[in-house]
Amino acid sequence: MIYRTLGKTGIKASVVAFGGIVVKGFEPKQASLVVSKAIDAGVNYFDVAPSYGDAQHVLGPTLKSHRKDVFLACKTNKRTAKEAEEELNESLKVLETDYFDVYQMHGIDDPDDLEQVFAPGGAMEAIVKAKKQGKINNIGFSCHRERSALYLMNQFDFDTVMHPINFLCMERNGKGQLLIKQAEKTNMGILALKTLALRPYHKDEKRVYNNTWYHPIVNDDELATLAMRYTYNTGNVIMISPGVESYLNLMIRIEKENPKMPELSSEELLIMMERTKDFSPLFTD
Repeated sequence: MIYRTLGKTGIKASVVAFGGIVVKGFEPKQASLVVSKAIDAGVNYFDVAPSYGDAQHVLGPTLKSHRKDVFLACKTNKRTAKEAEEELNESLKVLETDYFDVYQMHGIDDPDDLEQVFAPGGAMEAIVKAKKQGKINNIGFSCHRERSALYLMNQFDFDTVMHPINFLCMERNGKGQLLIKQAEKTNMGILALKTLALRPYHKDEKRVYNNTWYHPIVNDDELATLAMRYTYNTGNVIMISPGVESYLNLMIRIEKENPKMPELSSEELLIMMERTKDFSPLFTD
């Protein structure tokens, strides 16, 4: 497994990270097998959130015996200090840990949320306080709109940013390019979402997997490999796996088969874009 330093956090993270929603609904034995298999493959960064169903409750006992050997990230979608503090403490309890390596404001895209979290009594008060108390080592955020990410990065010296870094979005409309440049200026760690996303679902189209709200690359290892190599080479990123066990395993296997993750040649990029020319990017801003 390739490891990268996650910006100024100093965390030496596996380039394939474990998206905690993978174990949503799993029985303890099944979750333990999935987690142990990932760790044996070199995965050492785990990300979860209270909004991922029962994933925290499943992951907590499973990770407990591995806690000293892995990095654990969690999130809150609460916007007030009181609610954020309560959710943070509950997550620590459920995940059976004393601290989080990274704690993030989750899905913060709405303009009203952007203002609220920094206002008096906003979530950032509780998060900064928790860091001073040793409950958090690093502070980050996740969002899907690049303009929101850039706004947040100008308001606070965050340690990490979680955002879509996807070949179609970046090649079709440049989404992610400004974020990467800004993150590099302040040495923020970049956690890439949607590496294997292909397109939005059509109206009334049946989902391929319940835990992915977008249509992923399906049954196409060649395209998935190109997509991973593309995201890997956009910058010093690590890639969060989609919320499906088979995709976690696919990303681990692709990394193993491509240990140097070379940049795409101009020919490979042309092939990839030609094969996806009829698909709309998942995001436009």
